[in-house]
Amino acid sequence: MSIEIGTVEALFRHPVKSMRGERLDAAALGWHGLDGDRRLAFRRVDDRGGFPWLTASRLPALLLYEPVRSGAAAGGLPTHVRTAGGEVLELFGDALAAEVGARHGAPVAMLHLDRGIFDEASVSVIAGATVDEIGRLAAQPPDVRRFRPNVLVRTHRALPFEEDDWVGGVLTFGRGSDAAAVAVTNRDERCAMVGFDPDTARNDPAVLRAIVRVRDNRAGVYATVVRRGPLAVGQPVLLTPAVAPRAARRARAHRP
Repeated sequence: MSIEIGTVEALFRHPVKSMRGERLDAAALGWHGLDGDRRLAFRRVDDRGGFPWLTASRLPALLLYEPVRSGAAAGGLPTHVRTAGGEVLELFGDALAAEVGARHGAPVAMLHLDRGIFDEASVSVIAGATVDEIGRLAAQPPDVRRFRPNVLVRTHRALPFEEDDWVGGVLTFGRGSDAAAVAVTNRDERCAMVGFDPDTARNDPAVLRAIVRVRDNRAGVYATVVRRGPLAVGQPVLLTPAVAPRAARRARAHRP
């Protein structure tokens, strides 16, 4: 049985991995997350490892780069990037790659993957009460942008870290048979990214330390898409919880 747990407070899309994100009023949820989310990233040309992407954990200034659109961009993807210095450069142009490579100290190249470039699952969700509590614990103004989620949920209970109880369940956004839905797979293990101020790229380790101290370094959840559909600010969010272990054992015992 599904229960209404809150509403969609905000939606975010991050077209280029580790660059500034976009706050949206509405978005389309496809099989590979929000359309246009994390479809682009700088690849470290000389890296032959399994994770060659340049992220803000290596170059914090990436957070100050803003993807922009000029004209009708294919698939809603950006065409240009406004640099940390305010210059607008072509997304796939040599000038942008040269500037970022110079800051990084090694060559980089922009890459586009249709299915996205994700660390874990394709959708991330966090509750507003969790963001508020981490800000309080770290003595910082709460800023959801530090966590780079796709969906911010304002829950009715307003309990910090209540997302932990969603793992194994299904979140549905809106009502009806065509409502978008995701399966919550695991808690989101945080890294140094949460410490970077989105407006200055300065690092404050107090944010990560607070999460480590009170929640085993986890805040928010990851999810995979089980039904495509529209997302919009103000939609009700419904939870179909995972079957409790005792109920699951009882159900198996009564199978013919």
